[in-house]
Amino acid sequence: MMIKSCILILLAIIAACPLHAQNKQSPDTTRTLQEVVVKAYEQNRQLKEVSAAINVINTDQLKRYNNTSLLPALNATPGVHMEERSPGSYRLNIRGSTLRSPFGVRNVKVYWNGIPFTDPGGNTYLNQLSFYNVNSIEVLKGPASSLYGAGTGGAVLINSQNNERPAGINLHYTTGSYNLQNINAQVTLGDSDHNNTFGYTHQTSDGYRDNTQMRRDVATWETLVKANDKQQLSASVLYGDLYYQTPGGLTAAQYKANPRAARPAAGAFPSAQDAHAAIYQKTFLAGINHQYRFNENFQNTTVVYGAFSNVKNPTFRNYERRSEPHFGGRTMFTLNKQWEQNSLQVSFGGEGQRGFFNTKTFRNVGGNPDTVQTDDDIDNYIYSGFVQGDLHLRGDWSVSAGVSINKSSITITRLTGPETGKLHATFNSEWAPRVAISKKVIPGLLLYASVSRGFSPPGTAEILPSTSIINPDLQAEHGLNYEVGLKSSWLQQRLYVEVNAFYYELRNAIVQRRDSSGADYFTNAGSTRQRGIESQLSYQLLPYKNRFINNARIWASHTYNNFRYQDFKVVATDYSGNKLPGVPKHTVAAGLDVSTRPGWYINLTWYYNDVLALNDANTDMASSYNLAGGRTGWRTGLSKTIMMDVFAGVDNLFDMTYSLGNDINVTGGRYYNAAPGRNYFGGVSFQYRF
Repeated sequence: MMIKSCILILLAIIAACPLHAQNKQSPDTTRTLQEVVVKAYEQNRQLKEVSAAINVINTDQLKRYNNTSLLPALNATPGVHMEERSPGSYRLNIRGSTLRSPFGVRNVKVYWNGIPFTDPGGNTYLNQLSFYNVNSIEVLKGPASSLYGAGTGGAVLINSQNNERPAGINLHYTTGSYNLQNINAQVTLGDSDHNNTFGYTHQTSDGYRDNTQMRRDVATWETLVKANDKQQLSASVLYGDLYYQTPGGLTAAQYKANPRAARPAAGAFPSAQDAHAAIYQKTFLAGINHQYRFNENFQNTTVVYGAFSNVKNPTFRNYERRSEPHFGGRTMFTLNKQWEQNSLQVSFGGEGQRGFFNTKTFRNVGGNPDTVQTDDDIDNYIYSGFVQGDLHLRGDWSVSAGVSINKSSITITRLTGPETGKLHATFNSEWAPRVAISKKVIPGLLLYASVSRGFSPPGTAEILPSTSIINPDLQAEHGLNYEVGLKSSWLQQRLYVEVNAFYYELRNAIVQRRDSSGADYFTNAGSTRQRGIESQLSYQLLPYKNRFINNARIWASHTYNNFRYQDFKVVATDYSGNKLPGVPKHTVAAGLDVSTRPGWYINLTWYYNDVLALNDANTDMASSYNLAGGRTGWRTGLSKTIMMDVFAGVDNLFDMTYSLGNDINVTGGRYYNAAPGRNYFGGVSFQYRF
């Protein structure tokens, strides 16, 4: 009833507005989903023509929500599940890869503006990016090792650069429940050939649960120089300073009694507040991207970068301090050849990264480091070489084939602590091929099939987890993925439908455990069998002539997962046939986007997450939940050079109690991390063009 009343009030206001009010729509507002050009697999083709399961998230999809997090927009796409255990603590699940992610983002290769954002140890500090550091996201599902290095969990390509961004100043402010404050300022100078963009974001929140305060400051500089028709140079620099408290998981009884509580003291372990459990995280990254066109058929793109992360983490059991400098680069050559009605593109190159990390653990005394327990120097590197060919033939046939060779090494030298000495783990060269074939059966309908193999060595944080016990026996996991799908666009490009089905076999799957203190450790879990169907649709409604509706779109996505252990035994316990923990069988997202000629707009969203298992034995389950939300606002021109957007919205409209970011396989049943209840937000933004 509340949503219905809001819609009626909104329509009444719109009807009373003059139709001549200024309203500039972004390019993505009137562009249908399938028309978006994706960079994935270096094909630079429209989404409807790419023979792969790729989710595209553009600016308008991000702005359906509250301008503070990427999480709801990612969760609205099929096959992707992002979690937030506490504000600023993210986990990203692409087809079940959360098995390896007790915190952070692992087994997913992430690039930001073409720069490897995932470090050579396998960690990705995605929480160092603010909402305003993202212009578009491409999610590649399934093994993407043929072109993006070792991995079985997919890849994410994030782009913050917008070549169409005009010179000017953007100011944004958002406030909301739990004392949310989010401020962003961006200044762009220059033109499309030579420009600089400076940005700064400051975000704070008290959080829904006890011990969940957070603060994030992010400063960026992006520059672009087009020297001539052949050569272009761009650079991206980011500094992030993040602090957030970690409340810890609750048992079922504690979660039911008070979901907002932080973990209480238990036995020899203090409470979250007494331990001052938190993350202090600073990251500096600088990367240069050089593009050179030798001729109209041959070009090269080369990226080099350097980064440094410093992390301090007081926990229930110790105090960890990490220093993580690393550097690397990536180069890609692309050759194009056309003859008659056929074309061939060959891409080849390599990528390498190296880090010199140091990790120290101390006894935690009230949130301060005390006696040194372990001191480890970590030398890690990973490199890959790759080649891919894309052949487009007459009759609308396409064949894509690629392969990479990958190698990684981790050397841990324990300077202080038990069993001092050196451990050297090398994961030998592994071939990771991918083959895809597609056929446009009729205009508007593309069918495709693919086979890909993934190779993923354990990362630094898995061989040396937060227990501080080095695990030299952990093995690389291998996956083989079979996939078929269809992409179709009908009704004058206004209806887009995409469906894909996959069968994924994973051997030596790396899975996470937690001990009684909350520290994580990892083990190989035999083999898994992962089957699923992912679908999405978007329908662009025709605007009514001489009416106030400028654009209206309905959209929906559905994910079906049947993920099970195929062969997994722990001592005398056989988990074969059990569901993989942390993976819901069904997720559904849907919504309605409406914008009007006077400038008023509304976004209504709904999300459903099915029941999921919390442990390997499938004896404990997390309940399903439904989330409803909405955002409405008014965009208008205050003058020829100033645009304003005033907005307000609500998340979790029906005040559902649910856990977002369950701690899987934890000792003592401390699975639950409650997400915020009903919460509100509002804000304003100004765009001034020089």
